[in-house]
Amino acid sequence: MLARTLALTAALTLASASVAQAQGIIIDRPCPPNADCMVRPVGRPMLERLSSAVRIDLVNGVARYEVTETFVNRGGRVAEADYLYPMPHGAAFQDLKLSINGELVSGETMNATQARQIYEQIVARQKDPALVEWMGYGLLRTRIFPINPGEEKRVVVRFSQVAVREGDAVRVDYFRGNVPQRGEQGQQLGGTMRLRLAYSTDAPYGRPYSPTHELNVRRDGNEQIVEVDGGARELTVLLPVRAPREASIAMLPQAEGGDARYALITLTPPAVRGDRAPRDVTFVIDISGSMSGRKLEQAKAAGRQLLGTLGPQDRFRIIPFASDVRTFRDGWTTANEQELVAARNYIDGLDVAGGTNIMGALREAMPRDGATPAGRLNIVLFLTDGTPSVGEQRAEVIADSARAWRGDRRLFTFGLGTDVNVSLLEQLALSGRGSAQFARPEENVERMVGITASRLMAPVVTDLRVRAEGVRLVRTLPNAPVDLFAGQDLVLLTQYEGTGRGRLVFEGRTPNGNVTWSQDVNFPDRETGNTFVPRLWATQRIGWLAAEKRRTNTTELDAEIRTLGERFGIPTEFTSYLVVEPGMVANRNMPAAAPVAATMDQLGRAREANGAGAMASQDAGSRGFAMAKVASKQREVKSLGEMAKDEEASSRVTRAEFGRTFVKVGSAWTDVKYAEARGKVATIKVKGYSEAWFALLRALPQAKSAFALGDHVIISGKGLVVEVADDGVTTLSSADVERVKRSLE
Repeated sequence: MLARTLALTAALTLASASVAQAQGIIIDRPCPPNADCMVRPVGRPMLERLSSAVRIDLVNGVARYEVTETFVNRGGRVAEADYLYPMPHGAAFQDLKLSINGELVSGETMNATQARQIYEQIVARQKDPALVEWMGYGLLRTRIFPINPGEEKRVVVRFSQVAVREGDAVRVDYFRGNVPQRGEQGQQLGGTMRLRLAYSTDAPYGRPYSPTHELNVRRDGNEQIVEVDGGARELTVLLPVRAPREASIAMLPQAEGGDARYALITLTPPAVRGDRAPRDVTFVIDISGSMSGRKLEQAKAAGRQLLGTLGPQDRFRIIPFASDVRTFRDGWTTANEQELVAARNYIDGLDVAGGTNIMGALREAMPRDGATPAGRLNIVLFLTDGTPSVGEQRAEVIADSARAWRGDRRLFTFGLGTDVNVSLLEQLALSGRGSAQFARPEENVERMVGITASRLMAPVVTDLRVRAEGVRLVRTLPNAPVDLFAGQDLVLLTQYEGTGRGRLVFEGRTPNGNVTWSQDVNFPDRETGNTFVPRLWATQRIGWLAAEKRRTNTTELDAEIRTLGERFGIPTEFTSYLVVEPGMVANRNMPAAAPVAATMDQLGRAREANGAGAMASQDAGSRGFAMAKVASKQREVKSLGEMAKDEEASSRVTRAEFGRTFVKVGSAWTDVKYAEARGKVATIKVKGYSEAWFALLRALPQAKSAFALGDHVIISGKGLVVEVADDGVTTLSSADVERVKRSLE
């Protein structure tokens, strides 16, 4: 009896390789004739996903997946459903179990020869984008019956897959698929999602890194546990593989052909280091009158945190400034316990008064005759809430002077409140090989400074540079020599010119002398995976361009900022529709040939949503502050996890699929490149879920997520536009299919 309730179809894995697997989906079967189907939740499906939990055990290079999903019947009748789960390329299916009366019962495996036909029929009937995304993968399918009103069903899928090697890293992927938003009629709700990767602490892996998510890493007995945080659909985790005294290097390329070639390069330094480099740390703190109250208390707390990161080999200075500039001691103070206690008391006793003498504070922090002794790292942390009001007040003069005085110091700036000169603080930090961060008074400045200070505790390698042999790296970010500290990986985003075998070479300085690390890699001409790489590169690029624009005070860079923002769906001053006020929407009746992005002037006032950025106020100071804060985050972003809130804010009107950005224009998801192609090239129009539509998906499996955006989709290719619409053709000749394939590849 139980066997008859479980009809499991295991589909053959198709030839096209893909990143990996997605969470499953459960589909209501139609209501039987003459049955009472009136009791159905309004505006929501009868069967709802409550949770998805994924455990991945990595053992001897094999990833063993166990996916547990729980569904509930929200309706008022007994339900019957199909559960489908896509299998990754090369996976070895182990079993699928279903909970019946509280027990997990295995299903029976049936003939798989008709699996593809069954799958296409289900997709065509359901028109579900989450299903369509899995076109070209293997598939598991089971019928679940009965599901009583209010009853929960639990499905467990287990399979194994050999972990992929990417350079000196093992790569683990998981694809969540489309998780519909709550309340979308006709689609199942997403529920909670948890993913846990475990491997032995004895395994030869370094610290994991993800270009897609934020990771929580902890040890549990003899296991290293990696838990994922963030809502991006594609998950990628890289585990560096290295010998104890060797660095590991990995590269994730993405190439659309032509000049559109990108790479994300990671360097994980050796686990075993030599002596820790001693530091000379200077904390410059604004105590002008505007810093009174909460600002000063936060700045003091930040100073105390900074002192807590110092070791006995470090030296420090404290420089409070207002109209005049003071110091805790003359010259450097050794960070012994007695001096640290005295420094904390000194910080606690600071009070506010006077104006803002930024030039004087910088001169004191970076004396011309203060060359750093060999083997020490010199760091300056500069915190202010205002613009220069005492002494030299011309920002360009201050920035030029600081550049001349800086020497080999690293300069980090912190701007508190909208009255700061954001351009000046950006210039100081970027020319000083540091970072500029901006916070509103209600935000936690203490945490901001504390995180930076903690990150700078233990220098591993300084003045680290990369070069490529065999190809040319261009527009690389960050674009200056980099310092790596304990627990950090170097993450580079770049474009490359040339293809084929090449070599990445890293050179830098450690406390024990100069080092060189290298790795042979392949720079492909075409690589349709890793679609997150171009967007990460474009995000950092926009941040650097925005800072350069403020430095030069010109509009020469506007076109590139606008183009990148529109193409990749990234918040900029020209694409602020991505972060509009709740209840506001971009102009959905905008003609397709018009610019895709609504401008700041069109939208008027928008919010600074979750730090994603648009203008909190109409005045120039607030707008400049908001844009600088966005740009500072964009310059530092290294994963989609760090962009998750931006993604959430933008998902209502934009989608990034198939290496393209689509914008909702009326009822159509429209490729932003279409504005340039409209009326200039031919259009092939196909009907969604028709024989022609499936033929294109079989020819272009990498484009499935774009075709699955909805019933009306416009995709721009080379010399051809493909449109999915209700009035499209239902069949295509082989020649037309090949024509579309060449255009969109």
